[in-house]
Amino acid sequence: MTLLRAIGKSAAWIVGIVAVAIAAAGVFIFTFDWNHAKPWVNEQVSGALGRPFAINGDLKVGWRRPDGETGWRAWVPWPSFSATQIAIGNPDWAKTPQFVTLDAAHFDLAVLPLVAHEIVIPSIDIVNPAVDLERLADGRNTWTFQFKQSSQPSPWKVKLESFGFAKGAVTYRDAMTHADLTVAIDTLGQPIPLGDVLKEQEATSRAASAQRVGKRGAAQLNRKATAEAASDASGAAASTTTATASGASAGAAAQPAVSGPAYAFGLKVDGRYKNVPISGTGKLGGVLALQDASRSFPLQADVKAGDTRLAIVGTLTDPTHLAALDLRLWLQGSTMAHLYALTGITLPDTPPYATEGRLIGNFKRHASTFRYENFNGRVGGSDLSGTLAYEQRAPRPQLSGELVSNLLRFSDLAPVIGADTAASKAQRGDTTHQPPGRVLPIETFRTDRWRAIDVDVKFTGRKLIKSTDLPITNLYTHVVMQDGVLSLEPLTFGVAGGSLATTAHLDGSGAPLKGRFTIAARHLKLKQLFPSQKVMQSALGEINGDAALSATGNSPAALAATATGQVKAVVTNGAISRLLMEAAGLNVANVVYEKLFGGKDVQINCAAVDFQANNGLLDSKVFALDTDDALINVDGTVSLRDESMNLKVHPHTKGFRIFSLRSPLYVKGTFKNPDVGVDAGALALRAGAMIGLGLINPFAALIPLIAPSNTKDVPCAQLFAQAQAPAKTIAAARAVK
Repeated sequence: MTLLRAIGKSAAWIVGIVAVAIAAAGVFIFTFDWNHAKPWVNEQVSGALGRPFAINGDLKVGWRRPDGETGWRAWVPWPSFSATQIAIGNPDWAKTPQFVTLDAAHFDLAVLPLVAHEIVIPSIDIVNPAVDLERLADGRNTWTFQFKQSSQPSPWKVKLESFGFAKGAVTYRDAMTHADLTVAIDTLGQPIPLGDVLKEQEATSRAASAQRVGKRGAAQLNRKATAEAASDASGAAASTTTATASGASAGAAAQPAVSGPAYAFGLKVDGRYKNVPISGTGKLGGVLALQDASRSFPLQADVKAGDTRLAIVGTLTDPTHLAALDLRLWLQGSTMAHLYALTGITLPDTPPYATEGRLIGNFKRHASTFRYENFNGRVGGSDLSGTLAYEQRAPRPQLSGELVSNLLRFSDLAPVIGADTAASKAQRGDTTHQPPGRVLPIETFRTDRWRAIDVDVKFTGRKLIKSTDLPITNLYTHVVMQDGVLSLEPLTFGVAGGSLATTAHLDGSGAPLKGRFTIAARHLKLKQLFPSQKVMQSALGEINGDAALSATGNSPAALAATATGQVKAVVTNGAISRLLMEAAGLNVANVVYEKLFGGKDVQINCAAVDFQANNGLLDSKVFALDTDDALINVDGTVSLRDESMNLKVHPHTKGFRIFSLRSPLYVKGTFKNPDVGVDAGALALRAGAMIGLGLINPFAALIPLIAPSNTKDVPCAQLFAQAQAPAKTIAAARAVK
């Protein structure tokens, strides 16, 4: 009994001592002035961060019962820390001395995880943060810390679950991207549901779309996009229905609960990014969940960057790893090429555009991906839809995807090669001045941008409209850009029941640009080529042709000026009239036609063209037209260097038919201002035999074009026979001698 009694007394003393120690600790914690510990805290944190750290206000420690705990765990109190006037310094080279300043900060510390060497902080709430971010041209930045390293791994793990803040400001200066931005953040007064913000932004962005593509174009875009937008919005809301709105911060007033993610803060941004003026507004959620990947943090922004406007509404989940970005995205601008300055993505010059769709992002170190999914858009008077994916990779990022236009205006493609009007160029900010006497565009290709990104995009234009008189039914191209080399393989047009297939290879990896081109025209039906012309409805023939050219130069005009290769084509069973020439816009041919035939309609049995190109100079090996009444031959040159012509047109009457032909014609001048007249110094019949002899061998190169995919006889055989006739006559005369 003596032993048991001693043990009992000892236990009572131990419990008493522990109780007294706990009570003393409690009294000490509540009564101790923790400001005396600030120098030690400042020193320890400064050493750990490698930066000056200071609590310039009060430091307090208290106790409170934990939220969300049940059972006996709910009775284990958590220490609660708060401090005011906190500052973290910048490196010595920074323009401003402070990296972060806070009016106040508060956090609780979970006690029980300390037993397992785990520091768990459910939430840190800060008041009025001011953050200064700066990066120099050599890559040094203020947001990279040199944390104190230990020779042994620490047994302690730190877990921060969420982050709340009140109004504040962020300044960002970056010498590498030429950025100087200021972002001001303030509370909204009460939480605003994501759905309400989505509806408001949708209305605002669609009004902005109407300013770019017109009310009619915007209405067409809206009708097509509404179903996808509703689906995306419901999907985004469904994925976050388990989330609840949290208070804005420790210093924010309590607000009524809002189901789903809600916005608590508004922001305003001003400044410049990549030398482009930036201004806009946005909204943010109140608490950023750092550990719970299922909690969504809402984002919204409506920003103008130069003449481009971008708006987003959606959520960010798992902010620690930036693992999921799900947004509605609207874009409007004067040309897609201006997106390069903001995003680094190389896009062609276009007419004014507007798009809307869903942007999904996944962030990985050096391998982030973004997808603009199922977007709809208007580009000029054309519609556009599809999906584009951007992948960050070495040595260059890649843009890939598939685009479709159900109705594509041919004129909307003109800015791609700089062939649009001066007014259109001025609208998209292009200062290139096209010389008044030149037809071929002189606007240079931006090959430096080609080397910034790789591209693999397929584009389909299901219906291509140039005019009602010249329908081009469709277009397909596969755009591949690799290390500064741009290829269109193929670029195919459906034209008048046939096809026009082109391959283009533009090597922009060096200077000057080197180009290779092939063109194959097959079975272009004359009747379908000019459907509104009555004279063509009885024409059963077709056009077939080939071209293979190489060139160097940094603009369409420069490429044409150095073009070397061959162009050849054959037309069978056609018909022409002055009205047809006018409808086709063939001004030079129209004048020649009037000189030869007046106003009558003429049936074409066969027409053949074979030009040899050498450094932009096209020399006619064969240029002949066979009609019921005459054989017409054209010889001379066409210069793509200075866009000039020096051609002679020689008409030759067939047999004894009554047909009045004048002396040979000349075609001179420039493409812009041609000069057509009568060459009175020569007679057509005098040169007939020699011209016929000159046509014999060159026609052999055109034989494959007569019937590329069928064996049907065509009248071109008669033209060849007539060209050979003079040669047979001369050979017979020599035999008699």
